[in-house]
Amino acid sequence: MPSIKAVAKPALSLEQKLGQKLMLDFRYFCEQGTGQHCRTPMTKLPESLARVISDYNIGGVILFSENTQSIEQTITLSHQLQVAASKSSSKLPLFISIDQEGGRVARLPRDIATSFTGNMSIGATYKQHGVDFATKSATVIANELTALGINVNYAPTIDVNMNPDNPVINVRSFGENPQRVSELGAAQVAGFESNGIITSLKHFPGHGDTHVDSHTGLPNVAHSKSTIYEQDLAPFKHIIAKQNPGMIMTAHIQYPALDSSTFVSVEGKTMIKPATMSRTIITDILRGELNYKGVVVTDALDMAGISQFFTPIQAVINTFLAGVDIALMPIEIRTPDDIKKLDELIKSLVHAVESNQLDEQEITQSAARIISLKNAFELSTEFDPINAVVNAKSIIGNKQHRKIEAELALAAITQVKNTENTLPLNLNDGQHIHIIMPDTRKCMAMQQAIESASSSSITFSCSSLQGFDPAQATQSIKTADIVIAGNATPNQSAVEIGGMDDLKDDPSFALNTREQPQALESLLAMANKFNKRTVFISLRAPYDIAKFGDYAHSVLASYAYNIDVDKLERVSGPAFTALAKVLVGQATANGTLPVTIKPQKGN
Repeated sequence: MPSIKAVAKPALSLEQKLGQKLMLDFRYFCEQGTGQHCRTPMTKLPESLARVISDYNIGGVILFSENTQSIEQTITLSHQLQVAASKSSSKLPLFISIDQEGGRVARLPRDIATSFTGNMSIGATYKQHGVDFATKSATVIANELTALGINVNYAPTIDVNMNPDNPVINVRSFGENPQRVSELGAAQVAGFESNGIITSLKHFPGHGDTHVDSHTGLPNVAHSKSTIYEQDLAPFKHIIAKQNPGMIMTAHIQYPALDSSTFVSVEGKTMIKPATMSRTIITDILRGELNYKGVVVTDALDMAGISQFFTPIQAVINTFLAGVDIALMPIEIRTPDDIKKLDELIKSLVHAVESNQLDEQEITQSAARIISLKNAFELSTEFDPINAVVNAKSIIGNKQHRKIEAELALAAITQVKNTENTLPLNLNDGQHIHIIMPDTRKCMAMQQAIESASSSSITFSCSSLQGFDPAQATQSIKTADIVIAGNATPNQSAVEIGGMDDLKDDPSFALNTREQPQALESLLAMANKFNKRTVFISLRAPYDIAKFGDYAHSVLASYAYNIDVDKLERVSGPAFTALAKVLVGQATANGTLPVTIKPQKGN
């Protein structure tokens, strides 16, 4: 972190301090109507929201993909946001934050910005490359974010993924080894922060051994205290001591071995406090034991792990009572009418301080940490958007950045199995390859990558697991020389599902996500029955190899399936390009599994 420069500023009022402790999202905004139905992306700052920032001395905002649609638009928006901050009574610049982890979580357009193949792919390169790709990817992302006027990245994710059924972390983790996660996470913090981007380690005290997504529920980690310190907390302890990251994000997770104190939910149910609201976890352990001096930010407070059990005002007060500095996404502001909710929140917080429910000295110390972090990174409300656009166009997604992205994707490809010399594929003119993928866009990406990597004239057919004709799939497999099957586990979220092409499939053959693994298994069994050379590719978390690997002669893991170019006739992404090179023998698979694949019971 850059050294802190003392900047003389007048003492802030209580309202100003509380405003600095709020990080708002303006993902959607409609000038009229109700917030429930507003799905209009906020791409330029309306006057009503500009006044929100300036009138309430808001400390920061978070951007989503809806807010970042092009280089020019994003820079203009960043400029508008900082201009609004400059008109506040405190004159303090905004934290402009984003989730640009790389891989599965990337908010900038993939066809414009360099998105990489994610943390688990970096973990797969560790044995041969050490922390090299962690440093390089963070440096690239930092330079691209800085060029857009963004100054906070909610990354790296340093959760130690110990649970094969983890629905939300999985490939966002570097792996299952706490020491390796510590080293790679520290390298990313250094890469980000030495290039002007404030990091936010997440999710404290650890989200790696959960089977519930805190976006949809409240997970409980039943680890013993010794396990928590040896595994979950270890990367946080290491990185705090080595890198002193600017921010740390809390987890909406119950950790009864650390704090078994309870709260009463809005429905009257007595429950264990989540870490986000635990003073024992945030103040005693994170600040006291681990000696963290930086800014603590909540995970989004609109997530079900919090919003199901607290009103928005209760949630913010409880996080501040725990010792958290910034409440992220405390209320939804979707229309001008919603601004009244913010006014009510601020008044309620002021009342909580005046009635001694919240300690005013702690609020003052918290605001001071926030301001010190802004000073340390020399955040400013001033920049020239015209020059910024010219600069950004030479940086974002440039050839050198894409080259590093491609190198990581290839270095990560892991060969888990190869029998009967199946790989590399010996392709000849006239051969038929049948591809099985979660959706038709991924079929196209795999086909086009193979076509680019091979000089042979090959015919292709495709089975999309979202919808296919079983009789046609049977015939295609029967006549194929090679079957290449890919699977993405855990199930894709709605935002990740492939393409419009699948909507054209006959609805009588459409499969829901629960049916798709069984469909894949039946197609792989069919390939076995017809004695077809078969390659299975784990496209996301490699734990699915335990289920599907025995059906294939060869097994590869890519940890990613990002599609960066998605046009009508052209579909491509770095993972598919790398896979094709390995499949046809242009490159070898040198990655190593960052997690353990345990055989399924009965296998």
